[in-house]
Amino acid sequence: MASSGGGAAAAARMDPEAATELARKGVTLLLLDVPQHTLLGLDTQVFSVGPRFRGIKMVPPGPHFLHYCSRSRHGNEFAPTVGFFLTTHPSQVVVRRWHAQEERLVTLSEEEEIRYSEAVKRFEFDDQLGPYNLDSFGDWKQLSSYLSQSVIERLEPIGGEITIALETSWMDRAPQTDMERRLMEQLREDKFAKKAPAQPERRGCYYTTIPASVKHRNISADELTLLNLDRTSLLETVLAKNYQGQEDLLLGELQFSFVAFMMGQSLEAFMQWKALVSLLLSCSEAPLHTRTQLFVKFIRVIYYQFKHGFQLTHDSRSSEDKGNSLFLDEAWFSRDIFLYRLSKDFLAVIFEAQVVDGDLLSWARKLKTLLETTFGWDLENNAVNLIDEDDEFAPVVVEMDGS
Repeated sequence: MASSGGGAAAAARMDPEAATELARKGVTLLLLDVPQHTLLGLDTQVFSVGPRFRGIKMVPPGPHFLHYCSRSRHGNEFAPTVGFFLTTHPSQVVVRRWHAQEERLVTLSEEEEIRYSEAVKRFEFDDQLGPYNLDSFGDWKQLSSYLSQSVIERLEPIGGEITIALETSWMDRAPQTDMERRLMEQLREDKFAKKAPAQPERRGCYYTTIPASVKHRNISADELTLLNLDRTSLLETVLAKNYQGQEDLLLGELQFSFVAFMMGQSLEAFMQWKALVSLLLSCSEAPLHTRTQLFVKFIRVIYYQFKHGFQLTHDSRSSEDKGNSLFLDEAWFSRDIFLYRLSKDFLAVIFEAQVVDGDLLSWARKLKTLLETTFGWDLENNAVNLIDEDDEFAPVVVEMDGS
């Protein structure tokens, strides 16, 4: 097995007794019959499957995202990425087998799963299991800090599999900005040329519907404009109606959609991530007064998402890994992306406030520095305020008749 990380090196540095203990208490993913050269990822790590590969051992218990894409016989084409979330427990053995016709991992019968699990616990597969790279586990924890089992079970699709191959009809209906059209083409064309195996139509993830704007009857146009420029009231409605007021469930969905987009290459997930980020970045009352702690946590979440996911240069030790990494094109770093306008306005609200929470200010400064260094944005220039008119999440300004 070839790896994009240093899992073997990390394991080699470990004391043998500690390694054995982690092998017993850690989770094992037994992945049978996966074809050689398949690109397989667990969390932020990507492996190129070798001839003796049978899975991954010493995986820390908790939430994880397994994702893979099969390669053609000649090695230059890829099927669409397929991914699914796992909530794992100490010493658990997760068993999947490659289905050659469908080119995907499938579950086994209960009897077979028990038989293989017992063999794993007797260390019969130990020399064919690659160690989880613990050096990168900190990155994954930062990206999954609100991914509880309840969040995953609430959002995952029937069958659990997330793949752009099942999103074609949805994509054709999606509102698109210029940047999203480019992303769509990137996902459709650049990332895979092999046709996805025919599978029955299945429903996608059960994402929360986030309204693009506030709609109220019997209020003035000026009042409606203000409600859409500061979407605090919309945030409160969404929290009460969809999350039972639990802020961490919203943050969990934000992390779920980001992981499904970034590692699973799902366009549906990108649209949900964008909707949630747009809603939160469009609030000015909530971060300063009513939901300060939510916004401290929110900024921390997107800080790590930007840090780990959006980079101009990616450290890839093997060219083979590139087929499974979503290398975002230069459109992401331009100032006409929705993130630039929203981030600029949101940070100005915090920095210009007369009284502001210390943690909020500290994380806002960290976010600003990261955006300026990672994206190369100038967030100080108040003369620039670009709005994509095709963007359904752009501010809604209501004009009075005759104005």
